[in-house]
This record gives sequence, structure tokens and C-alpha cells, in this order.
Amino acid sequence: VQLQASGGGLVQAGGSLRLSCSVSGSTFSNYHMGWFRRPPGKEREFVAAIISSGPNTYYADSVKGRFTISRDNAKKELYLQMNSLKPEDTAVYYCVADPKPSAIGRRRFDNWGQGTQVTVSS
Repeated sequence: VQLQASGGGLVQAGGSLRLSCSVSGSTFSNYHMGWFRRPPGKEREFVAAIISSGPNTYYADSVKGRFTISRDNAKKELYLQMNSLKPEDTAVYYCVADPKPSAIGRRRFDNWGQGTQVTVSS
């Protein structure tokens, strides 16, 4: 499976961005999907996940209530709507995918996209 993330950019604190991830090479609806991020100088961290069939979603505490993950199985796309952005949301955001039932619970995904940069200015 190939993952292509897009939609990153520079935004002021309090603003919004919508990330997209296009998936090819496999049956999208078989995959649990998610987003991770790597802030500058820090380890990568889990952001959000959604099960293969939807609508069950999972969020890191740091983004709960501000970010919304969704998917369109017909279009083979994953989304991350990010509202009320904060400077600490600055990171490279990665789209991830895995068909294993344990992927979401273990926060471990085998397939990663190339990442898209999100920068939030104060």
C-alpha cells in the first residue's frame, strides 16, 4: 500500500488546516488508518486513528476536541481536520495504515507515508 499525505502548511495559532492522505496499491477498506506526528527535536507520537470500516475513532489527549479524523472508503482517502491549532502542534505529520486488528490498540502501524509539514506560528 502507498500513502501520500498532503495539506500541510504554515498557519497562525488558532487557525485550521485539513490534511489528506491518498491511498493506492491495496484495498483501502481493509486498513485501519491513522496519523502520527514528529515535532522538531522530539520522538514521533500518535495523533489519531480510525478503524477500517469507521466510524470508531481514537485520539491523543493533546488533540482531543480539536482534531477530527475521518475517511472516505469510496475515494480511498483519509483526512485530519485540525482546528484551534497551537504552536505545539508544529510537526511533520505522517499518514499510516495497517490491516492488523491490533494496530490501533498497540498504536503500531507498518505502512507509512512520506509526511507533510505543519507549522503553527504564535
